Amino acid sequence: MRILKIAISILAVFIISAISWVYLAPEQATGFFLQADRERSGLIHKQMDLPDGTHYAYLEGGKGETLLLLHGFGADKDNFTRVAKFLTPHFHVIAPDLLGFGESSHPQDADYSPIAQARRLQVFANTLGITKFHLGGSSMGGHIAMTYASLYPGDVKSLWLLDPGGVWSAPESELQTVIRETGHNPLVSRNTADFAATFRFVMFDPPFIPRPILDVMAQERIRNFDLDQRIFRQLKDDTVEMKIRDMPIPTLIVWGDHDRCLNVATAEILHKLLPKSQVIIMHNIGHLPMIEDPKQSAMDFLKFQSVNP
Repeated sequence: MRILKIAISILAVFIISAISWVYLAPEQATGFFLQADRERSGLIHKQMDLPDGTHYAYLEGGKGETLLLLHGFGADKDNFTRVAKFLTPHFHVIAPDLLGFGESSHPQDADYSPIAQARRLQVFANTLGITKFHLGGSSMGGHIAMTYASLYPGDVKSLWLLDPGGVWSAPESELQTVIRETGHNPLVSRNTADFAATFRFVMFDPPFIPRPILDVMAQERIRNFDLDQRIFRQLKDDTVEMKIRDMPIPTLIVWGDHDRCLNVATAEILHKLLPKSQVIIMHNIGHLPMIEDPKQSAMDFLKFQSVNP
């Protein structure tokens, strides 16, 4: 009994110390937890410069065929860190920060349209020596992934689309309604309160992240508020529907049934456009399946690959 009390006391001291560390040194704590997640998933942080001087940061790890993963608007490469834990035993995973996000270059006057981003990614892939790969994307990343496949179909072995953008004929989503009625975009952040609200908006059941760490994560979005608005406008001006019609690439379309950003009915529109597609609707999931349920998201993708070699 005495040993148990000592163990509980030690545990309590450890928990209190950890909580204090998070609140007293949130930047250090954020870096520590991010790195721990990357190591658990077998990912290594890397950086490279393209021939034109554009800087890219990316995560890489695993073995097997290459799977290139593209994050969504307002996000970064670590949106795929937790799902990668289940993917790296089977795939060589690469997750870059897209231009304008994360640790990659943020040129203020660049073209951020999906076509321009896809063309940069082709240079990125070629610079890494990758010529044929599986391509996945979340939200904006899915929009760019479909654009990439339409431009370079010979490069793409399969598509994994997680609540992708670019299909604007779909029924209006809650996000689109809010923007139309109020002029306010819930996906851009002027301050830490805005970012916390965005975090809740994009997920049905978001994972717990202490507020000090969330505030650290908010800083890049706050710094890039004006750039984010310009990128968002360029995304809305581009549609993929005519580009991908009858594209014969095997495609897994995944949607959360509680997605507030993009209407879940979009999945069926994409399914009709892509003859070799399969749709999975995930229950009690919002806009980011790979964060809200990383294991199930990965298992669904691996199962799809097993029947579409």
